[in-house]
Amino acid sequence: MRARRSIITALLCSLAVATPALAALSTPEQQITAAVDAHQDASIALLEKLVNQNSGTNNLAGVKRIAEMLTPQFEALGFKVTFKPMGQTQRAGHLIATHAGKPGTTRMLLIGHLDTVFEPDSPFQTFRRDGDTAYGPGVDDNKGGVVVMLDALQAMKAAGTLKNANIEVVLSGDEESVGSPKQLARADLIAAGRRADVALDFEDLSREDGKDIGAISRRSSNSWTLTTHGHSAHSSGIFSDKVGYGAVYEMARIIDAFRRELPEPKLTFNVGLIGGGQSADLDSDGVRIAATGKTNIVAPIAIARGDFRTLTQEQTERVRKKMEAIVADHLPGTSAEITFNEGYPPMPPTAGNRALLGLLNEINGDLDLEQMGELDPLKRGAGDISFVAADTDGLVGMGIAGTGTHTPAETADLSSIPRQAKRAAILMTRLSQKKR
Repeated sequence: MRARRSIITALLCSLAVATPALAALSTPEQQITAAVDAHQDASIALLEKLVNQNSGTNNLAGVKRIAEMLTPQFEALGFKVTFKPMGQTQRAGHLIATHAGKPGTTRMLLIGHLDTVFEPDSPFQTFRRDGDTAYGPGVDDNKGGVVVMLDALQAMKAAGTLKNANIEVVLSGDEESVGSPKQLARADLIAAGRRADVALDFEDLSREDGKDIGAISRRSSNSWTLTTHGHSAHSSGIFSDKVGYGAVYEMARIIDAFRRELPEPKLTFNVGLIGGGQSADLDSDGVRIAATGKTNIVAPIAIARGDFRTLTQEQTERVRKKMEAIVADHLPGTSAEITFNEGYPPMPPTAGNRALLGLLNEINGDLDLEQMGELDPLKRGAGDISFVAADTDGLVGMGIAGTGTHTPAETADLSSIPRQAKRAAILMTRLSQKKR
C-alpha cells in the first residue's frame, strides 16, 4: 500500500509541474463551462426535488427513495447503478454507480451520501429559495453536493470527456449515523477506495472570510465511556482508609487529569455526558444517564461519555494510551475502566492530497478564480472519505457552499453550484487523461 501511495503521489506531483502548460482552457474544457452554465435551472430543480423528500438516516424508505430518484440521473450518463441494501446494519443501503472509461487511466472515486440528520418528525422538511440562498433539510449536507457531482458529470458528457473517465460513485445511506457493525457498513466504500487512485469528497465547500478554501485532511471521531467505582458508605467516612474517595472523586480526578495532561496540537477532547451517585444507569443509546443519590452517601458509581478527535492514527493511539494510563492511577478505595469506540478514522494531510489541491488551483487559475488555501483540519468534522484515506489520496469539500449544517437554519449558496461543478468536471477530465 505504501508503494502504491508513493506512485500516486509522484504522479500527482508531476501533474502539478506539467499542467501550467495549459495556460487556458482546452476546447472540451470550454464546452464544460458552457454546459454547466446552461444546466443550472435543471440542477436547482433537482435539488428542490431531493430536499423535499425526507431522507433522515432512520427513514429507510426515504433514503431508498432518494436512491431511486438519483438512479436514472446516473444511468443517463452511462453509469451502471446498483443499490446495496444494508438491512444487516439496520440502515437503508448505499447507491453504487460505476463508469468504465479508458483502460489504464486514473481511477476516481466520488463520495457523497443520501441521508440527512432530519428525521420525519423534524419540523424542518421543505425546500425554500430566496434569490441565491436555498433553505431546507440536507440542502447543503449532502443533497447540494450530490447535485454538484451530477452537474459536473453531465458537463463532462456534453463535452465528450466522460467517455474515457474511470469513475466509481459511492453514496452511502448512513453517513450521518453509521450502521453497526461499522466494518460491514463501510465495506463497500473501503473496497472502492482500494480500487481508486484519487477520491473526491462532495460534502460542502469550506469558506473563510468570504473565500473558497481547499480541504486536504479531516480529523477522526472517537468516543469513550468511563466508569468509576467506589465503596458505598456514610459520608462521614469519606477519605478514610476504610471508605476511600468514592466514585465521583475518582471521576473528577480523571476528567481533570485529561484537561491538564492530554492537550497537544490538532487534538480536541470533550466530556459530553456525566452522572453518578448511589446508582447510575446509562441507556442503550448512550445518551442518557439515570442517577440517584443522597448528600450523605459516598457514591459507589459514576459514568461519563465523551469524544476525542485526532489528525493521524498514530495520534489516536498515543492519546488513547495516555488516557488509559491516567485512568489506571486510582485514588484510594476506587477503581475505574475506560472503553473506546473508534468511529471515523483520520484523514491526515499527505503530499498527494496537497498535490491534488495544487491541480485544483491550476484549474482555478484557468477559470480566473481565486487560489484556494488549505483549511485547518480543526475546522472540519469527520466524514466518509476518511475510511479510504489509508489507500488513496483525496480532496474534501467538492460540494455546494452553505451554512448551518445539521440545524433548522441550514442553507446553500446556489451561486456556488456552477463554480464547484466546473472545478470538479475539469479536474476529473484532466485526471482521466493520465495513466495510472
